Amino acid sequence: MDITLEQAEKISTAAKAKAIELGVPMNIAVVDAGANLKAFHRMDNAWLGSIDIAIRKAKTARYFDMETQELGKLSQPGEPLYQIEVSNGGLITFPGGIPLKAADGTVIGAIGVSGGLVDQDFQVASAGVVAFLANR
Repeated sequence: MDITLEQAEKISTAAKAKAIELGVPMNIAVVDAGANLKAFHRMDNAWLGSIDIAIRKAKTARYFDMETQELGKLSQPGEPLYQIEVSNGGLITFPGGIPLKAADGTVIGAIGVSGGLVDQDFQVASAGVVAFLANR
């Protein structure tokens, strides 16, 4: 199973709407089941440095099938995945990356968002997930 382009666009559009509501320009990446970029929005005035971060958040969420913030908790000093963020060409282990699951629980993609404070990134990514769940 894999996320469709139509689903990826709906996710990205919903996330963009939340970013507009928050007043924060964002970079929004949606990857497929293979962690390949499926859709991307770079809002006007979104930070250039956040392009890579958004994509890496989406890939990180897909590589490990968990929210990036959860992986972040496991990668702190003394935790079992300490320094995992240096693997796979560099991972992002703070909020803003969330896996996308089909109705049967199969991970079919992920969203990654960057451009605001980490709580804003999480809110925007979550809005994309809500749109996905409403239409899966």
